Amino acid sequence: MKILRSRKALSPVVASIILIAVTVAVSIAVAAWMGALSFSFMSTEQLALGLPHSWASATVVVNVTNTGSGKITLSGVEVSGNPGTFTISWRSGISVPTVLTLDAGEKAAITITTITPASFTAGTTYDFAIITSSNKRYTTTGTAPQ
Repeated sequence: MKILRSRKALSPVVASIILIAVTVAVSIAVAAWMGALSFSFMSTEQLALGLPHSWASATVVVNVTNTGSGKITLSGVEVSGNPGTFTISWRSGISVPTVLTLDAGEKAAITITTITPASFTAGTTYDFAIITSSNKRYTTTGTAPQ
């Protein structure tokens, strides 16, 4: 059998370098694609609560800030383990708030109304829990003023 010496081929070193470059390029493309797919699932829910203020006979105001990276929908409140009602009395950028969803970085003032007891007792400490649609609870504590 006669070997053709006039034909040239890639050397094994050049072929290895090309294979490694193609592998790296494909792995970068796959990593970018997977990152884009999972980015929407990576939002975090975090709500920062201030201390209760503006106490009235059966209402109190709690300032909240969405410090997470995703939207938070408020679904309920509890006053010392008892259900209460709430309204958003102020929301950043909106004069008449109607939506109970806070975007990332958004602030709001929530007016909490107690059902049981019928009114707050001066000097008594109350625990306030704000519950989100994903069933996470964020709590703060305050003592009704004298």
